[in-house]
Amino acid sequence: MNIAIIPARGGSKRIPHKNIRLFHGKPMLAWSLAAALASELFDRILVSTDSEDIARVALEHGAEVPFVRPDKLADDYTGTNAVVKHALQWLLEHNEPIEYACCIYATAPFLQPEFLRRGFELLKERQSSFVFSVTSFPYPIQRSLRLLPQGGVEPCFPEHIPKRSQDLEDTYHDAGQFYWGRVDAFLNNLPVFAPAARPLVLPRHLVQDIDTPEDWLRAELMFEAWRAMSNSTQ
Repeated sequence: MNIAIIPARGGSKRIPHKNIRLFHGKPMLAWSLAAALASELFDRILVSTDSEDIARVALEHGAEVPFVRPDKLADDYTGTNAVVKHALQWLLEHNEPIEYACCIYATAPFLQPEFLRRGFELLKERQSSFVFSVTSFPYPIQRSLRLLPQGGVEPCFPEHIPKRSQDLEDTYHDAGQFYWGRVDAFLNNLPVFAPAARPLVLPRHLVQDIDTPEDWLRAELMFEAWRAMSNSTQ
């Protein structure tokens, strides 16, 4: 059995009600649910939440909310893996035979069903512990700068400043969309960012982390541009 778990707590501070705030006409959470449903990969899609409002939206858009997330797993410091592990343990205690699980972020409006399918195939093919989405940095991080207290700047890696950008190694970051994993990998707290995991590289124009109001605005603008481009090619 394949299970999708979408963590969506109700206590977002920087963007209040972020998980159910309207994004291009739908609650943000609904975009992730739509991609999960359209992938046709999952026997069950669960939302783990401590919020009645989020639970109601999740149910309206096709998810299950079979339990309320405990308060101890709904604070500002609890990691995603602890939330996924709790959901998996709940399912196993209710005699659900799970082989693969996918943690999908609630704030991933650019998530495509095809990304989920490709990630699942990669997980099965390579016998990996995890497969997760990444994208490349738009600028070489080796030439990054830090701002100094007195107002100046200095390079983080001064040895790389004289080098040409094409001579620097490409670097990637977590795209924050999904994490496919084997159930034992989640339950045993295996690290995601490790050699036993595999990355699925996504295009930068379909990746935007959404943690601040500026992130939200950027995501809206990117989404509008992407939708316009997609419509023009049809």
